[in-house]
Amino acid sequence: MPDQVRHDALWASDYIAAMPLPLGPLLALAILLAMEGVAYAVHRWIMHGPGWALHKSHHAPRSGPFEANDWYAVVFAAPSLALFLIADGLADPLWWVALGIAGYGLVYALFHDVLVHRRLPHRLVPRSTYLKRLVQAHRLHHAVHGRDGAVSFGFLWAPRPEALKRQLRASTIRPGRPPAPAAAPRATPAPPA
Repeated sequence: MPDQVRHDALWASDYIAAMPLPLGPLLALAILLAMEGVAYAVHRWIMHGPGWALHKSHHAPRSGPFEANDWYAVVFAAPSLALFLIADGLADPLWWVALGIAGYGLVYALFHDVLVHRRLPHRLVPRSTYLKRLVQAHRLHHAVHGRDGAVSFGFLWAPRPEALKRQLRASTIRPGRPPAPAAAPRATPAPPA
């Protein structure tokens, strides 16, 4: 009976209207672009915050093919994988959301791990203004050794290097050096008796 609710399985298409196929790629592109904001927020306030225990390996010299920070890639792939699994085909908007998230992960890995950090051997040299700016912004991010005082937390959009250099100069954390220990409070002399 078509009027009865199916109780045998819960499908995303039961709750979300089917999406016309031409809109799917636009949704995936919008999600891919929005992921830059998500990546910025996670990088700035989680990785350089409570998640520093994993992320600090990325700011230190690597001693092998992997670093503890690589676990973030596994964590970030989980929502995309889950959405692919629950989506009911190409007509389901969740499939296109999953594709947008996965697409951002792929672009990020190619630019960040391959182009900037050279985790795979290659001879590519960034020649376009855009790629040079991405590489320089990320290198300025790594100019500070520590969790605090870094700049440029996004990756596919990078602020102008001049602005990042001004931020670094204005910071109390100096590039290339670990943060100085906090000065001990001065003891106030006791008043004469």
